[in-house]
Amino acid sequence: MAHDDLQTFQAGQLLARGTARLLAGYGFVSIEEFVPARGLRVDVIGLGPKGDIWIVECKSSRADYQSDQKWRGYLEWCDRFFWAVDEAFPDELLPEDTGLIIGDAYGAEIVRMGPENRLAAPRRKGITHKIATTAARRLHSLRDPDMGQELG
Repeated sequence: MAHDDLQTFQAGQLLARGTARLLAGYGFVSIEEFVPARGLRVDVIGLGPKGDIWIVECKSSRADYQSDQKWRGYLEWCDRFFWAVDEAFPDELLPEDTGLIIGDAYGAEIVRMGPENRLAAPRRKGITHKIATTAARRLHSLRDPDMGQELG
């Protein structure tokens, strides 16, 4: 992706890009805009090398954060939860019992590790399977866009 291509992305998408780079540095694979359950859509979900599941919500402004009413519902779908914001974000708004990532389109760093709340084995197996099938469907739709619509 060329530098000019980044200008078409919204601020939250740029944070998600940098966050995905951070997660990759920890050995995670990640998916953006993932639906763990009906009515929920997380910005980034990461699957770690030992099966850990991390969810990261990217917030580009105070208004963006204050309009998010669903984030607590994400906690039951991950081992750790983080917010990703840029350097200008007023991070004192964010709950201290959650993780904090500061980043931009090119990278990010963990400022505060999210507390660990291990998923139960059946939930972990289910969410891991859903991450794998979502990633496979998205890859398939890139190779064969007509078939991708049939896969949903």
